[in-house]
Amino acid sequence: MSHDASAALNEAMPLVDIRHLVKSYRRGVQTVPVLSDITLSIGDGDFIALMGPSGSGKSTLLNLIAGIDRPDGGELRVGGVDITRLSEASLAQWRAAHVGFIFQFYNLMPVLTAFENIELPLMLTRLTRKERRERVALVLDMVNLSNRAHHYPSELSGGQQQRVAIARALITDPTLIVADEPTGDLDRASAEEVLSMLKRLNRELGKTIIMVTHDAHAAGAARALVHLEKGELIDGTAR
Repeated sequence: MSHDASAALNEAMPLVDIRHLVKSYRRGVQTVPVLSDITLSIGDGDFIALMGPSGSGKSTLLNLIAGIDRPDGGELRVGGVDITRLSEASLAQWRAAHVGFIFQFYNLMPVLTAFENIELPLMLTRLTRKERRERVALVLDMVNLSNRAHHYPSELSGGQQQRVAIARALITDPTLIVADEPTGDLDRASAEEVLSMLKRLNRELGKTIIMVTHDAHAAGAARALVHLEKGELIDGTAR
């Protein structure tokens, strides 16, 4: 294959390629289906909102894509890697290197400052202390929190805490950012600030973002919508 043909093929490959994904959970003696035959492609640089009623399987799908959980069947490739075939140790390494997480309730360590919370994922890397500090300072500036670097989570507003969480998700320069209801615990003004920041990361840095939300207004920040209902893909609409 020529270099040009190979390049064109790589450009056409989706970043996230899901084929016939199935997931269920055990509840006592019962098996409860959660996702049924999901097939979905997400391109590099997309900003996708996963929507659906409570219990539709959207958070489960997000966790599978992020390598937090494993499917019962089907294929799930991220960046060409079938993460369903990785060992637990390899999956943990893959997650640390390729996925940035943003949660509804921030998941910050209360005993660490904003700076230290953001630096935490870098402690597993081979970066020097100086390199870690330079990188943290850079992302703090990106989320407009340089003046709050040495404040603890309890000294920050909800919106500021979520911006610390965004900086922590960015710090390893991940392939993929997954956000589970990132504005669900915020007032409208703080939510707008967080959504604006996510749009900027997508537009200016080309970050691929998959966001679970039940809020149609928040979903409006995304470039495409994917709807789930009762574990099935109803439709996906690109903007």
